[in-house]
Amino acid sequence: MPAPIHLLRHGEVANPDHVIYADLPGYRLSGRGRRQAEAAAQHLATTSVAMVVTSPLDRAIETATIVALSHGCRPVVDEGLTEWKLSSRWAGIVWHDLPNQRPGELEAYLEHPEALPFTPEPLADLAARVASVVNGWRSRVPDGELVFVSHQDPIQAGRRVLCGKALADFNVAKPKHAAVVTLLSQDDGGPAWDEIGYWEPDQGVRFPPITGPSGG
Repeated sequence: MPAPIHLLRHGEVANPDHVIYADLPGYRLSGRGRRQAEAAAQHLATTSVAMVVTSPLDRAIETATIVALSHGCRPVVDEGLTEWKLSSRWAGIVWHDLPNQRPGELEAYLEHPEALPFTPEPLADLAARVASVVNGWRSRVPDGELVFVSHQDPIQAGRRVLCGKALADFNVAKPKHAAVVTLLSQDDGGPAWDEIGYWEPDQGVRFPPITGPSGG
């Protein structure tokens, strides 16, 4: 039986000013974010993880390191797991200033993310990028479970395309901080992967964030 893979979103980021951090350097996990990553590591502790592959961004590497160390390995960086390039268009803007600085763009992202004329990377390209990373590492490491640490939108896009689902419902049920989406490959002529599990740590209570690609 093939081994499953796990798509892991990084933990919460220390961002008291609510900046859209996108791919900006220096945004690391908050204290709660580290605890979330530790909870994810505990959730994965009984699995046979062969490798942890991570986005190159600080918050993902920090999360991946916590998980990898619990399995006696070091994470491997893959640029293909980085944040959606749409977020770089908004990088450095405070969330509440976004409607003024980029009028209509957040609304478009929330309503029809699969058809954004202003994004440097279409959503379909993001989905294909993440799927390529997953399938590439699966072919190189056919045995053992793989953990891919990335960001909310890349995970959601990859998750949907790998399981043969439409991108039109992209904003429905997106993974929360340190959530683990578990997929299993299958060979019955349908989609390449089935989603067989979803887990998330206790998120606690805090100000409600605006959902968007900065929250990676």
